[in-house]
Amino acid sequence: MPYQAEISRSNPTCFLFLLDQSGSMSDPFAGGAGRSKADELATIINRLLASLVIRCSKDEGVRDYFDVGVFGYGGMQVKPALHCVNGHGPIVPISRLADEPLRVEDRLQKVPDGAGGLVEQSVKFPIWVEPYADGGTPMSDALRRAHGTLGTWVSQHAQAFPPIIFNITDGEATDGDPSPAASQLRALATDDGPALLFNIHLSERRAPAVEFPASDETLPDTFARRLFNMSSALPPHLQAAARQEGYDACDGTRGFVFNADAAAVIQFLDIGTRPANLR
Repeated sequence: MPYQAEISRSNPTCFLFLLDQSGSMSDPFAGGAGRSKADELATIINRLLASLVIRCSKDEGVRDYFDVGVFGYGGMQVKPALHCVNGHGPIVPISRLADEPLRVEDRLQKVPDGAGGLVEQSVKFPIWVEPYADGGTPMSDALRRAHGTLGTWVSQHAQAFPPIIFNITDGEATDGDPSPAASQLRALATDDGPALLFNIHLSERRAPAVEFPASDETLPDTFARRLFNMSSALPPHLQAAARQEGYDACDGTRGFVFNADAAAVIQFLDIGTRPANLR
């Protein structure tokens, strides 16, 4: 059966994040406390990367269970969004992320006070990805860039758990229909199965989110249905992870959310990055 490969230092998997950085990402983000989608998404991705580092941390250091890449796409370009990839290619081992944040900020975070309430506490917050918003939405080009990058990775990791790509956007592509590029990306495969492409649509208004659907019947328009059809079905271990969080996941459930607010994005990424067989 596919999606059963053991994930280890000698056989890592790969997470690749494609971040919409078009001009509309400067608009307010639903659930973002008045912050822009670009600002809130950068915070979410930085928090996720930090959690991946922690997940791989052992007494002797950070184990390279994951390779990680981030591309931003906006205006007329697609470019690596991680500072630490300079001179190392767009995908780097998780240990390099741990060693090379762009900077570390002091941020206030609410934590349990031990008496049932919350108290603000200053925490160290590493920054790898900066917010950016400008121009159009070259999503098709971003998917093609992902295909080229992951084609090389797959050829070097034939036995690995397949790469997982997260495309996070707030609008339609401005460089043509992205469906063919998405199809080519999903066709990349290791011996353990095809690559997984998950899509997250960001909302600037409080509207019901459509999370982990198994069909496009409840989706409001052609754009939403296109993103649904671009998305991979969840493999069994991610179906189980979604069910643990209260979603009605089954065979055919897609890795897709439409009209996501900040909380929905955080939960989607948490579920989508849970490995199957980490050793």
